[in-house]
Amino acid sequence: MIYFLSDAHLGSRAVPHARQQERRLVRFLDDIKTKASAVYLLGDMFDFWFEYRTAVPKGCTRFLGKLSELTDRGVEVHFFTGNHDIWCWDYLEQECGVIVHHQPVTVELGGSVFYLAHGDGLGDPDWKFKFLRGIFHSKVCQWLFAKIHPGWGLEFGLRWAAQSRRKHGGGEPPYQGPDGELLVCYARDYLRAHPNVNYFVFGHRHIEVDESLSPDTRVLMLGDWITKFTYAAYDGTHVYLENYVEGETQV
Repeated sequence: MIYFLSDAHLGSRAVPHARQQERRLVRFLDDIKTKASAVYLLGDMFDFWFEYRTAVPKGCTRFLGKLSELTDRGVEVHFFTGNHDIWCWDYLEQECGVIVHHQPVTVELGGSVFYLAHGDGLGDPDWKFKFLRGIFHSKVCQWLFAKIHPGWGLEFGLRWAAQSRRKHGGGEPPYQGPDGELLVCYARDYLRAHPNVNYFVFGHRHIEVDESLSPDTRVLMLGDWITKFTYAAYDGTHVYLENYVEGETQV
C-alpha cells in the first residue's frame, strides 16, 4: 500500500492543538508502518523549516522519530518541499533517511503513472505570489538568510508563518470547480502534452478534491492534517481518499 498526505504545518504557533495534532499524525504513521511500501509527504509538513549548518527548528521530535522508524523498516518516505518548508537541504535525508524532492515528480507506481507535487505556483497567475516565491527560492536570498543568527532567523520564520495563517483565518477558499480551480486547470493543460498520467496528486490547497479529467485520469487534492486529517491510499489498483479517525479507520 502507498500513502499520500500533506499540509500538517507542524510547529505552527497558529494551531492551538499542535501537540495533539502531531501525536495524531504519528499514530497514523504507526498504524500504517506494517502495510506501507512507500509514504509520500507532499509538502508543508512543517509550518516553517530552515536548515542552518548546525541548527534546525526545535520540536516535532515525535514526527521525525517516526519517519526514522519507517525508513529503518525499509519503507520509502518521500518528502516534497512546500511553500512553508522550502529550505530543506540534507538534514532529513541524513538523519531520517527520507528522500527529499524540490520539484514535481512523475513516477510509475504499480502500473499507474502519478504526477506528484505540493502545488504552490502551478498555474497561478498572481504576480505577487510569483515574486514572493522567487525570493524564497533565490539562492542569494537563502544565503543571506543563513547569515542571520539561528535564534533570530528561526524565530522570525515561525512568527511570519503563524501571522500568515492568522491573516487568512486558518481557512482556505472552497473548491472553485473544474474550470476555476487553478491546480485542476494546470493538470488539464499538462495532460494534453502528457496523456499517460493517470493521477495528479497535490497538496497546498487544504481541501479534499477527487476530480476526473478523463476516464483514465483523476486529480486529487489531499486536504490537510490540521482539521481534516485526510490522506490518499493506493492499493496497486485503486486510489481513494480517506479521513483518519482514530480507532475507526482501517488504514
